[in-house]
Amino acid sequence: MKFLQDILELDYAYLESFTSRTDKCWGILFCNEYQPHYYSANHAHISQIAAQPQNIINEVMNYFQSKGIIPRFYIYQLDIQEEFISILKENNFGFEELIEPIQQWNKKIYQREAPDQITIELVTDKNYSEALHIECSIKELGGKIVRERAFEHEFNHPKFTYYLLRYNGIACATACLFVNNKQGRLESVATLEEYRGKGLIGFLIQHIQKEAAKLGLENLWVFPINEKIEKVYQKYGFTTIGKIRMGHAYLGGKSIKEIQG
Repeated sequence: MKFLQDILELDYAYLESFTSRTDKCWGILFCNEYQPHYYSANHAHISQIAAQPQNIINEVMNYFQSKGIIPRFYIYQLDIQEEFISILKENNFGFEELIEPIQQWNKKIYQREAPDQITIELVTDKNYSEALHIECSIKELGGKIVRERAFEHEFNHPKFTYYLLRYNGIACATACLFVNNKQGRLESVATLEEYRGKGLIGFLIQHIQKEAAKLGLENLWVFPINEKIEKVYQKYGFTTIGKIRMGHAYLGGKSIKEIQG
């Protein structure tokens, strides 16, 4: 189906914006030595049946350990990966299964007039530190150790546009629009904990929907981290069109579920 091709192309473009891609006969290696704690920037991507799995595991372990990075795998098509996952566990890898909803905007802009207390602005050099503070405070995004350097890179990358929401003049929420070939992706939605539950994020989403419409994007996608967040986006015109099962195997550090809480 075409939407799957669009999603795959968009996902690879998103990854390649902040990490280096190396195609292998068994899959893809993503690596960014300057962001060793950023999971998405440092992993082996497996989506086909892995022949000679122990050789692949050895190659990935040697590659990342030589750079002082924890080896990890993102594994897709889990129904055909039972042997590979079993051998990973024999090699002392932790393993978790994740469900990633795929949501597509229905192109109806969230209609609610923002109260006077709310303003939304583009993130620039002037308000960069305020946006960075919000991004680094969100544990679901990886916290300061991940977001500080990642945010700097994304801010300076032409495919990322960040927006900041103020409530009574206080910077309290951010969100990002990533664009590649007429496909958009809503990313890094973050609200300071003390300002959650006020519906503020809906106004940021509304703003980004308007920007997507101005750009003439064919689609605007979002990949919520869990069903609770999925239901939030449904209120703002995003429809779940499918769910991807994936596995995360890791030789140390926290699981993704632990990070996301």
